[in-house]
Amino acid sequence: MKMIKTTGLSKTFKGGVEAVRGVDLSVEPGEIVGFLGPNGAGKTTTMRMLTTLLSPTSGTATVAGHDLLADPRGVRRRIGYVSQGGGVNLMNPLAAELELHAMLYGMRRADARTRVREVLAQLELEGLEERPGGALSGGQRRRFDVAFGMVHRPALLFLDEPTTGLDPQSRANLWEHIRALRSVHGVTVFLTTHYLDEADALCDRLLIIDHGRIVAEGAPAELKSGGRTLDDVFLDITGRSLREEAAA
Repeated sequence: MKMIKTTGLSKTFKGGVEAVRGVDLSVEPGEIVGFLGPNGAGKTTTMRMLTTLLSPTSGTATVAGHDLLADPRGVRRRIGYVSQGGGVNLMNPLAAELELHAMLYGMRRADARTRVREVLAQLELEGLEERPGGALSGGQRRRFDVAFGMVHRPALLFLDEPTTGLDPQSRANLWEHIRALRSVHGVTVFLTTHYLDEADALCDRLLIIDHGRIVAEGAPAELKSGGRTLDDVFLDITGRSLREEAAA
């Protein structure tokens, strides 16, 4: 079973803006897949469709074993989603927030507390559980964002630009945690990033979208064949001109 499978997935906004134009993609269980593209290429719109936050205009998709259109609730039960902006509460103790989040997914309180302890240990957040989000560093807040995405044991985790704004040490630390999600816990990871070194270091396979269509895919080493860097590949495929911000 594919963890993600789409056929002809499209989204047209009011005014006829075609943000996504017939995307066909597949993700195998246990992969870390990077989804790359310039601003306005269709990355965010595609991810919002795959996570049930936006309805497709046309096409079909199966996500984590559930039909995206016929069973969006089933999709939501099986996935985790960490947005670019994050969702850490800056005022409340974060362990209590995580516990509540787990209970909203149907866990009993005792099970939720046990699961929160597991996730905090997994992400090296022990000792920080009683702090509010406003008392944490950027790297710590981002790991708590991942904890919220993982506390209900999803099979598939979506990460939208997970390391934006982090210092090099915090980025490297989060990379190790993302790798462990796959290697230790068997989680499939689908992530967007503008950092091509991050995509190169983390991902088993890359998908490049431009003008709403998948224009290239493959393992980083395959795309870089011939001695090119991933930056060279990306710019050769998508062009070198600056673009206006548009619907993504």
